[in-house]
Amino acid sequence: MRPWALPPPLLPLLAALQLHGAPQRNVLLLLADDGGFESGAYNNSVIRTPNLDALARRSLVFQNAFTAVSSCSPSRASILTGLPQHQNGMYGLHQDVHHFNSFDGVRSLPLLLRQAHIRTGIIGKKHVGPEAVYPFDFAYTEENSSVLQVGRNITRIKMLVRKFLQSQDERPFFLYVAFHDPHRCGHSQPQYGPFCERFGNGESGMGWIPDWRPQRYSPGDVQVPHFVPDMPAARADLAAQYTTIGRMDQGVGLVLQELRRAGVLNSTLVIYTSDNGIPFPGGRTNLYRSGTAEPLLLSSPAHTGRWGQVSQAVASLLDLTPTILDWFSVPYPTYSIFGRKEVQLTGKSLLPALEREQPWATAFSSQSHHEVTMYYPMRAIQHQQFRLVHNLNYRMPFPIDQDFYVSPTFQDLLNRTRAGQPTHWDKTLHEYYYRQRWELFDCSRDPGERHNVAADPRYAVVFERLRSQLLKWQWDTGDPWVCAPDAVLEEKLSPQCRPLHNEL
Repeated sequence: MRPWALPPPLLPLLAALQLHGAPQRNVLLLLADDGGFESGAYNNSVIRTPNLDALARRSLVFQNAFTAVSSCSPSRASILTGLPQHQNGMYGLHQDVHHFNSFDGVRSLPLLLRQAHIRTGIIGKKHVGPEAVYPFDFAYTEENSSVLQVGRNITRIKMLVRKFLQSQDERPFFLYVAFHDPHRCGHSQPQYGPFCERFGNGESGMGWIPDWRPQRYSPGDVQVPHFVPDMPAARADLAAQYTTIGRMDQGVGLVLQELRRAGVLNSTLVIYTSDNGIPFPGGRTNLYRSGTAEPLLLSSPAHTGRWGQVSQAVASLLDLTPTILDWFSVPYPTYSIFGRKEVQLTGKSLLPALEREQPWATAFSSQSHHEVTMYYPMRAIQHQQFRLVHNLNYRMPFPIDQDFYVSPTFQDLLNRTRAGQPTHWDKTLHEYYYRQRWELFDCSRDPGERHNVAADPRYAVVFERLRSQLLKWQWDTGDPWVCAPDAVLEEKLSPQCRPLHNEL
């Protein structure tokens, strides 16, 4: 029996109780788009996020939660399947020329919940496919609407949540509200500002979002993360991001108010998190802590004893699928994707942490692409205070994505580097582009992950232990890159990793 699963004899009984008189259980999953720790709940004293702060007071607040991949579509697919990107097939971004999709045989969370007679809904940014793998009963996404309207217009989001709840039948529900805030938009809709912070603010040509009260910030006041250059351009960028986060925060409040009005808030598990790191240097597309650490609030009406408490236990966004299945008492099926090895969830249910603090200490990450041209496969493990990153393509420069490239922060960094001027960054562009194959960081002594100790003999035992753990997870999850970059995977031979003798 998997550690998060309920004993099989209890599953039909619990399902029957839920359908015949026991309090109905629902789930609301709130997802930020490229959001970070810019909230009062995570000790940012500048930004005003009263709704997230209020939710945190009703939640267990995780301090060590990590995404399984620092890229949008792969992260969303991992959240909705419980499988890393290399196992579910969503190797990179889903849309347009990128066109990545999950494998047809993947059993996603919405698919499993539909089969268990739980109503599913999605409002906002979907960014995963194919439809047959990710079916929702109620869907307003970029596939049938403007993503600005269903992902940033919080009045529209409020009304769609109301529509979903008013059309609710006797089934429990899973509602996934995926905000498009605070994702950058300067590359696609530059008229709205670098973070679409002007969209809907009532100015000429910007439209008007009736429920939004825009908050503006001085660049001199923002809190600059250690991995972002502390320069005027980056500060102005962060100030715009804060305004956009404020819109999302007010949207969170509107969504929760709709649940309250419908009388279902006190029967709903509410989860808030983000898909990947913020779109700044060292953030999104990186498997460092700055690119993978995520906010995670878990609010259960059945576990008020831990409301407002902070957990140091390590959590992964791969844990969300088993957590939600556990909440609904839905078992994970026995199946294989390609008719070979049985699929196993490597995540865990987070519900035990709502009872008492847990000793969880490990999280894994896996990345292959962001955009289709951004091939830079990486695998990583966070264990206790240590992080080990394996850069498989380490002899090539680290790639830069389109919307980040045109951002004010990165353009300022490029210009200052070309002119030989100080960047006020914690590394050079050359160091950022060109990395060692193995990077090991002792985050207790080096929280900024600046000093690679992989070759330090004092850390040899730690290095080998983490490398073995990471390799085992790759084998357990059917990682096609498990033998790379210096060997080829031949599954019918023994040993399966056949050396290339390519001087790596």
